[in-house]
Amino acid sequence: MGRPGSGTMSYQVLARKWRPKSFDTLVGQEHVVRALTHALDQQRLHHAYLFTGTRGVGKTTLARILAKALNCETGITSTPCGVCGACLEIDSGRFIDYVEMDAASNRGVEDMAALLEKAAYAPNSGRFKVYMIDEVHQLSGHAFNAMLKTLEEPPEHVKFILATTDPQKIPVTVLSRCLQFNLKQMSPSLIVDHLTQVLAAEGVDCEPAALRHLAKAAAGSMRDALSLLDQAIAHGAGRIEEEGVRAMLGTVGDDHLFSLLDGLADGDIHAMLAVAEIMEARSLSFDSALQELATLFHRIALVQFAPTAILDAAERERLAPYAECLDAEFLQLCYQIAIHGRDELALAPDEAAGFGMVLLRLHAFRPDSAKVGTGGRGDPGSAKVGAGGTAQPARASTGTAQPASLNTGTAQPERANTAMRPAPVASAPPPPQPNSPAATGDSDWHALVAQLPLTGMARQLAQHCELITLTDTQITLRMSPVHKHLAPQQEKLQAELQKHYGRPLALKIELAETAGETPKVRADNVKRERQDQAIAAIEGDPFVREVCDLFDASIDESTIKPI
Repeated sequence: MGRPGSGTMSYQVLARKWRPKSFDTLVGQEHVVRALTHALDQQRLHHAYLFTGTRGVGKTTLARILAKALNCETGITSTPCGVCGACLEIDSGRFIDYVEMDAASNRGVEDMAALLEKAAYAPNSGRFKVYMIDEVHQLSGHAFNAMLKTLEEPPEHVKFILATTDPQKIPVTVLSRCLQFNLKQMSPSLIVDHLTQVLAAEGVDCEPAALRHLAKAAAGSMRDALSLLDQAIAHGAGRIEEEGVRAMLGTVGDDHLFSLLDGLADGDIHAMLAVAEIMEARSLSFDSALQELATLFHRIALVQFAPTAILDAAERERLAPYAECLDAEFLQLCYQIAIHGRDELALAPDEAAGFGMVLLRLHAFRPDSAKVGTGGRGDPGSAKVGAGGTAQPARASTGTAQPASLNTGTAQPERANTAMRPAPVASAPPPPQPNSPAATGDSDWHALVAQLPLTGMARQLAQHCELITLTDTQITLRMSPVHKHLAPQQEKLQAELQKHYGRPLALKIELAETAGETPKVRADNVKRERQDQAIAAIEGDPFVREVCDLFDASIDESTIKPI
């Protein structure tokens, strides 16, 4: 009886199994492949090549393919056959005339002297002796000096291939003796495409969204991407799902990030802090969250100023509402707050507190952050309550549109104070009382949402829905797919609706484009209308026009706030 496990087959990891074996299968380095292919086809062979680039972009792989191209039994060619003895032995690491040396562990002058001594002898079975020195920047200064002469004028049968992740540490005397090729990092889309092909060949089911997380975590390294893919397959027991990949990586999903953006746009700090609590409960990385948040602010700013820079139409469409509702200058501040908050995480009492403080800072610096009950000082340009109990616009922040700050006599400041007061805007009628006909009617979903004691993301869910049908047993709502990240709050909304109506009530939410006004859209429209009325009241005031004409001034509309 054999030993346990003696008949099992060894598993080959994907990074090794799918290592490219020819120039045609090398991914993402077309500029290097083109130059080497032309050189091989024209027999213009240099004696030393230097490949630079970050980890996992194909430096060692490219060296092996070049070694096969130089030693293939069919002749020097840019398309080695892959089946002759030399090609097969190089692929398996057994070719005696191809030597890979790790400079990290063989960095001394003695190691280099031993290598150069062997280089003087003719090849045993191949056409060329090929020496590949990996992480060459770690060689000592004496080792570099020892190889200079041989590197400049090596024997005809010797080729040197140097590889490094840090070319800045290589002496310029070595750089000047090599042909240098800079290998690029892999783009996320390129990694996703390659992983898709690998999974199709391996017969593994996968959710496409999961591959985007793997590509992002790989940070430009195809080898890292394949290693993470191996881990994801094991984690998902043979199937790759987005939720499982996010849990494996500890990354923050788009639903959390867009919930934060929704809370920021709505001025709902409670919703933002609720997202932070969920992230803490799931042990998600706050450092990664701030990195992703800064990236999101950057993408939104691109939509504002250069929308064509966003090639993905779906991404551009999803970010467009935030680009419209977030002030451009405030968005720049948000980016700064996110990246500085990431630097300060190590100084915070704990990461959760540091992340929460970043959210509070984002909320505190909103242009319209003055709200009843927030406890903040508010925006200096917002309306303030005067001694008589009536709202008056603040003078200090309206720029040149405020003639009260001009020295035009003693009677004019009071005149300016009264003249610049915008026309009063009719306040919205008070919401109907719970269970009143207006509140329980099929058509008045807006009034019902205003009454429900919802907070955080559950409130956002209700505000982004429109009522379709309401029966004794079920209420059906419709919500745009853009806000599908709010769907997990459906149970909270259902519980509040059941309390409101006092009976069991099933809640169904359809994901489709809304046909009418949602409470959020209506609130935005009312806010925009009131803002337009306030601006019109200021611009239409005769005294304001007179001052603007007299001093060649202009009105800063961003400082005008409706009462």
